[in-house]
Amino acid sequence: MIEAKIGIIGGSGLYKMDALKDIQEVKLTTPFGDPSDAIIIGQLEGSTVAFLARHGRNHHLLPTELPFRANIHALKQLGVEYIISASAVGSLKEAAKPLDMVIPDQFIDRTKNRVSTFFGDGLVAHIAFGDPICPNLAHVLADAVDSLNLSDVNLHRGGTYVCMEGPAFSTKAESNLYRSWDATVIGMTNLTEAKLAREAEIAYATLALVTDYDCWHPDHDSVTVDMIIGNLQKNAINAQLVIKATVQQLHTNPPESMAHSALKYAILTPPDQIPSATKAKLSLLTKKYF
Repeated sequence: MIEAKIGIIGGSGLYKMDALKDIQEVKLTTPFGDPSDAIIIGQLEGSTVAFLARHGRNHHLLPTELPFRANIHALKQLGVEYIISASAVGSLKEAAKPLDMVIPDQFIDRTKNRVSTFFGDGLVAHIAFGDPICPNLAHVLADAVDSLNLSDVNLHRGGTYVCMEGPAFSTKAESNLYRSWDATVIGMTNLTEAKLAREAEIAYATLALVTDYDCWHPDHDSVTVDMIIGNLQKNAINAQLVIKATVQQLHTNPPESMAHSALKYAILTPPDQIPSATKAKLSLLTKKYF
């Protein structure tokens, strides 16, 4: 099987990477089902990368319907060590304007209908998650944004991403509550990915692409669907430039990551007490420790 050290998850508006060369589709299955779509393997800036459209290339999956575990497991099968996750978000701060980019370093979980761990069924593990984003990968990603000097794009290093269940957007009361928590952006997907990537010992960072202000903003009613779609398209173009520059830096100087040994002290169940079916199911993640 072809291996790729860098994985790219494309969110709303980013269903393909135009700069990929020598591409081929790889259809994988996992113990957790099939991923959102076939994974596109190609060459980008001297590296073999794996691209996955989070919602499917035709955007047919709701956030709650996403096969998060299958997506991360499939990337792990390909040997991915770094995930760059692009995601459309709403802004909870005046300073984070539409078309801006935020590289958050924290999450708040407001989901309720999804499984966010590979473990269970007789195997207990508790990962450290105080810093849910790999800081070294986030630094590379932020430096890549700065290096491009994109017009009409401001970069915000750090910030808190509220991950809501969806598919409906927030009420005004909820939006103002999140603002009172000093949150920066709101989306529906990335925290679940980040938890599973950490369990899979993959470094993970989010490129949050602001499409609009959330409903707290007094001028929100002036924002139209056409405007948001237009911002999605502009964000997708800018995101591809950022991802290309990030891959170039990762190819030249891949950073160390605490995520790469996240399970070293996390597994509590004695190996001889783990059911054989569970051990087999999770062997891709745990084999280096058993």
